[in-house]
Amino acid sequence: MPSQHQLARAARVLRSGGVVAHVTEGVWGLACDPLQVDTVLRVIALKRRDVARGLIVIGATPEDLAPFVDPEAADAWDKAARYWPGPVTCVLPARADTPWWLTGDHNSIALRQTAHAPSAALSRVFGGPLVSTSANLAGRPPVRSAWQVRARLGHGVDFILGSRADAPGVPSQIRDMRNGQILRG
Repeated sequence: MPSQHQLARAARVLRSGGVVAHVTEGVWGLACDPLQVDTVLRVIALKRRDVARGLIVIGATPEDLAPFVDPEAADAWDKAARYWPGPVTCVLPARADTPWWLTGDHNSIALRQTAHAPSAALSRVFGGPLVSTSANLAGRPPVRSAWQVRARLGHGVDFILGSRADAPGVPSQIRDMRNGQILRG
């Protein structure tokens, strides 16, 4: 588990518009403030990812994630809550005012209340939800170490927050709460 000092430093980097590489449930990820469009677009460019695909947002609590969900989607929200906290990313109907840089070309958003203690601690110390996308170039294998983060992403990452994965090498499952379909894993 990262120290309080490391978490506080990572949170300062995030608040100032920086990108933090950190371990998630299974792979290394990139975190940033989901409401800072310039930083999110920087992450998308760093990964060479198509903005149309959208991004995953994680939080330590359901309250971190609820503001992104369509208030009319109570049934889908209740289904997602059955998987949380845990390693399941749930696709839910997005609020009409959810930023386009998070949803991409979709009217939905991918959310996860993480059970990974270091990721949840980072969200809590930061004070809210975080973009959480794998720390690899689009279409490339997952990054499995801090060394690989630096080798593959260079100085595009402003801070590396080390810890351990709960299930090394296994990305979170993604489920669509609107129809029950498993989209990944």
